[in-house]
Amino acid sequence: MSIASSLRVALGGDHAGFRLKQAVAARLAGQVAELLDCGTHSEESCDYPDFAVAVARELVDGRADRGIVVCGSGVGVSVAANKIPGIRAAICHDTYSAHQGVEHDDMNILCIGGRIIGSELAFEVIDAFLNAAYTGGERHARRLAKVLEIERLGLDSLRHQANSKD
Repeated sequence: MSIASSLRVALGGDHAGFRLKQAVAARLAGQVAELLDCGTHSEESCDYPDFAVAVARELVDGRADRGIVVCGSGVGVSVAANKIPGIRAAICHDTYSAHQGVEHDDMNILCIGGRIIGSELAFEVIDAFLNAAYTGGERHARRLAKVLEIERLGLDSLRHQANSKD
């Protein structure tokens, strides 16, 4: 049994990612425990932050374990998702980054550019992301704790780090 088969996955994307999102939804149906479609439902122009927030909300509220968001480049949804406390999103267009981001950084949202990669590569990247687990360990946990402190304190974390070096 793969890790992916036990996951609840939230999936969303804007108009530029719609076709790839639909292909991903069809492929993941039956492969994950639950697939939550957060829209969009057409190629009509819409705003990528809405779908990054919709997917992130599913994770933050505990209804999903991982998220996948698709826009034209992957950049916009990554920027938007990372503004939300508790979200660690990254653009990955290769399998190494997709699994390493989870294993070392506890990444919980995968961002993909629907205009950047084709469906077959996207499926491989998604499989790598969904089948990876955070490895923890002192080195990764220490670094993740610093990231979470930045999230919690914002710019004040910079002052805190400077003071802790004195």
